[in-house]
Amino acid sequence: MIAPPLVFAAFVALALIGMFRDDPNALPSAREGQPAPPVVLNELPGKAIWGDDTLRDGEVKLVNFWASWCAPCRVEHPNLQKLSDGGIPIYGINYKDTPEKGLAFLAELGDPYAAIGSDGGSMGIDWGVYGVPETYVIGGDGTIHLRFAGPVTAKVMEETILPAIARASGGGN
Repeated sequence: MIAPPLVFAAFVALALIGMFRDDPNALPSAREGQPAPPVVLNELPGKAIWGDDTLRDGEVKLVNFWASWCAPCRVEHPNLQKLSDGGIPIYGINYKDTPEKGLAFLAELGDPYAAIGSDGGSMGIDWGVYGVPETYVIGGDGTIHLRFAGPVTAKVMEETILPAIARASGGGN
């Protein structure tokens, strides 16, 4: 007789905890504050590829998982171009896509990436990717400072990505 009210109270407590966290829509990341996992990419024909040494080159950078079949990736693409044009290096990972479709996507929308490679899914698993697009802010020592799941909109760029870049650069909270 007491079990049903206790079970109900437990569900209410879990719901309240979920509602009052900092951002109830954010997906948690166990990788933040830790070194980035290994970079194991395949080459996209005609594009510069990047690797582990790129993540530890002393520069703050973004790593962006994307795909040609991803509608939100099209939404975020102009904002990635703005970040790239502003001097922020972005390293792309064409995720679970064919090279031909990935290259066609870049030919149509432009290429904001300093270098790019493709991943059939195994690197995404190591990085904890839920789906595309996902963007990571990586410190110059290869530490993950932020993982953002979803499209980088103008609001996300101003309120989330740029402040994380500033923190990773040592320029603010």
